[in-house]
Amino acid sequence: MWERFGLSVMQRLEPERAHRLAIAALRTGLTLRPGPVTSDRLATDLAGIALKNPVGLAAGFDKNAEALDGLAHAGFGFLEAGAATPLPQAGNAKPRLFRLAEDAAAINRFGFNNDGMEVIADRLAARPRLVPVGLNLGANKDSADRAGDFARVLARCGAHIDFATVNVSSPNTERLRDLQGPAALEALLGRVMEARTSLARPIPVFLKIAPDLEAKDLADIVAVVKATGISGIVATNTTTDRAGLTSRHATETGGLSGQPLFDRSTRVLATLSDLAGPDLPLIGVGGIGSPDQAWAKIRAGAHAIQLYTGLVYHGLSLVTQIAEGLDRRLAEAGFTSVAEAVGTDRASWL
Repeated sequence: MWERFGLSVMQRLEPERAHRLAIAALRTGLTLRPGPVTSDRLATDLAGIALKNPVGLAAGFDKNAEALDGLAHAGFGFLEAGAATPLPQAGNAKPRLFRLAEDAAAINRFGFNNDGMEVIADRLAARPRLVPVGLNLGANKDSADRAGDFARVLARCGAHIDFATVNVSSPNTERLRDLQGPAALEALLGRVMEARTSLARPIPVFLKIAPDLEAKDLADIVAVVKATGISGIVATNTTTDRAGLTSRHATETGGLSGQPLFDRSTRVLATLSDLAGPDLPLIGVGGIGSPDQAWAKIRAGAHAIQLYTGLVYHGLSLVTQIAEGLDRRLAEAGFTSVAEAVGTDRASWL
């Protein structure tokens, strides 16, 4: 009851203000719950990271690693902070976050607003160890060496995290998505992996890609990922497509997330799974708002999933609902683990 009331109040506020209040509430511990939902079936491995359940928080919610303790107690199996850039930056002009309630969606054009890697590294160093925490790596908007920015953030923050994600797929930094081309991507990932070798504890590195890619682009990305030794792929970031939207905010520029992204991102996920085979870890993101949708992502090829926009409309209780729902679906289907279910319905999305 109280969560529904809180959601109702928050959804009457300007979206970015509501987000800041949510972070503040998580920092106070008012939202603390027992911790990650788990069972023998839900416990799983993601690129060598032991997860109590496969339900993660996507990057962008806790950009500055301010609320990791509260989030770690919300039921998630893992968290991803960031994106972090070498230097602090304010991001794009406001307003830059829009709710599309009629579409159960959101559009943002934040532009990697964050406190910078030095401040974020200090917060990560002091973080709780209840669940694995990763960091989304970004590049400064005015950097003369964006590829180098990703490596610099990893070198500075890598000792304090369990995985890192290279984000070349945000539509809100001009020409950033150009780095998804094969030659540019291979050069960038090579520099990131070189920075990884300097860490005392080498950690898994993932690549986050856009949903607005053709099959040939995806094949090129899989080839580059395998050539550079990247641990896995996060599929997907937000989309620039606006087909089928009904909200008055539909024409706002930025990245679209939420329900309209579900089918598109799941098709990309299934294609990657088909191209890469069962051994490349994939994280499914985009439009997950129910246990059924989380189950569909796993059966399409995801080894783990991440949430964000669904939390705006359903609250933190969605985390527990999805984790417990996945546990029931695994049992009903006769699977003893998440890994057994991965990709078992891939063909439906190809």
